[in-house]
Amino acid sequence: MKPTVTWVLIADGAQARVLEYSGPSKGLVQVEGLKFQDAHMKNREIMADRPGRVYSSAGHGRSAMEPRTDPVDYRESEFLRSVAELLNQKCLEGAFRKLVIAAAPQALGDLRRFLTPATMEKVTAEIPKDLTTVPILQLGKHFEGALVLQ
Repeated sequence: MKPTVTWVLIADGAQARVLEYSGPSKGLVQVEGLKFQDAHMKNREIMADRPGRVYSSAGHGRSAMEPRTDPVDYRESEFLRSVAELLNQKCLEGAFRKLVIAAAPQALGDLRRFLTPATMEKVTAEIPKDLTTVPILQLGKHFEGALVLQ
């Protein structure tokens, strides 16, 4: 019987990696080419231009306008969108049968929005933790019960 291939996505707003679990004797293995890292940038680096100006409704003064969205949140959201798009494509290709997601709570919410219904059907567990800095050998204890072969 062919083993069930389970992918484990570990992500936050700036980095992500996909691991494969093919059974208890094999453990977690990094999937080749599926490790992503976005350049961490501060607000002042993202918004290099001066903010726009607006006239006051009363008087002759002008003041700076605030951006409608936080630039860092937007950049992180776009990073997660690109990760989700790749997972959606791999799902269509049949690269995995099950998906476990471990992500920082904000990132988990963004991923839910960007994953297609077909990919979401394969999600068997969600862990709202940022495990991006945990070495592969120490990840097993965080996934007890989530990585069960059927």
